[in-house]
Amino acid sequence: MAKIAVIGGGAAGMLAAGRAAQRGHEVHLFEKNNRLGKKILITGKGRCNVTNDGDLDAFLDNIPGNPYFMYSAFYRFDNQALRQLLLDMGLETKVERGNRVFPVTDRSLDVVQALEKYMRQNKVALHLESQVEHVVMKEGRVTGIRLKNQKELPFDAVIVTTGGLSYPNTGSTGDGYRMAKAAGHTVTKLYPSLVPLKTAESWCQELMGLSLRNIAIRICNEKGKTVYEDFGEMLFTHFGVSGPVILSASRHILTDTEKGFHLYIDLKPALDEKQLDHRLLRDFEKYSNKDFRNALGDLLPQKLIPVVISLSGIDPEKKVNGITKEERKQLLHLLKALPLTIIGVTGYNEAVVTSGGICVDEIDPSTMESKLVKNLYFAGEVLDVDAYTGGFNLQIAFSTGYTAGDSVCEEV
Repeated sequence: MAKIAVIGGGAAGMLAAGRAAQRGHEVHLFEKNNRLGKKILITGKGRCNVTNDGDLDAFLDNIPGNPYFMYSAFYRFDNQALRQLLLDMGLETKVERGNRVFPVTDRSLDVVQALEKYMRQNKVALHLESQVEHVVMKEGRVTGIRLKNQKELPFDAVIVTTGGLSYPNTGSTGDGYRMAKAAGHTVTKLYPSLVPLKTAESWCQELMGLSLRNIAIRICNEKGKTVYEDFGEMLFTHFGVSGPVILSASRHILTDTEKGFHLYIDLKPALDEKQLDHRLLRDFEKYSNKDFRNALGDLLPQKLIPVVISLSGIDPEKKVNGITKEERKQLLHLLKALPLTIIGVTGYNEAVVTSGGICVDEIDPSTMESKLVKNLYFAGEVLDVDAYTGGFNLQIAFSTGYTAGDSVCEEV
């Protein structure tokens, strides 16, 4: 039996601690907050999208950051294994739109409590309000940890699961990156990811709170090349746009948000231009004697109509039967590619996840052990692995955490 320290009480940390203790090790979990799982509590708007019900290919397709590093971890502990573990702890889960998996209770607190129960059953020793400052190493191997109060504690192995930089008020302040660098590891450039986008256009503010479903988006760079496309739901905010498809799109404009990225919204993706033109002609015939501003109610949400009319350049009081073919074409183009200019992102306070992290070339993917320091392990968001929205990031945390806990001190 070895003595293991786990630093960080989030998704990866709780799984790592529970599994290592289940294997018979003496496990101590150190969390600087006064409670565990603070970030889990706010995920999925408090409902906690714990994982996704897709297969392995779906997971790899939804991880733009180093997907193949995750092969071993997913095979060792996949989405179904997670759902079974939660069920064993008394928490059932359900599958919703987009294969998103939630607790049947719709309460993220229940997920945290299930993970706490898992650790309690396996006799993990919890140390809340205990900030670890440093991993102590000697001659290329871990010998213990040093707390903020300068007290040193001996340990045979350390698992670092401190999270990234996203939602810093939950305690994710980059501690793990500092510890990794001190151990000689490379930390790649860090960016806020899965984050709302700021736009130059002020009309977004007029639409604040409006949610659009079943739309398609396309992001183009300054050369007009498409860098991301998606279909689903989005939301207008006082500073720009948000919602699932926008958050995922943000992952592809991390490096240069100031350099000419444009967003195009297809308000009617189910119809091609020819079909939409037929639809417009039908509506125009129906409202032929009405003012233009009163002719789009069948096609668009009421709140969006004044914006579309303004951008179309067509006089809102013009009779529909007086609209020219060219004006109709301009309107058609707007409906298929409503343009917005991206000028930035909202930052780590609103970022779901951090893109970048500890270079995975320096980590053994089958165990999560450092290739540089013996008995030092890393798991969760601190690694340079990140995914789109839909439960994929939490599964990465759970799978890497479980793998570290399942592998730590195997020779003991």
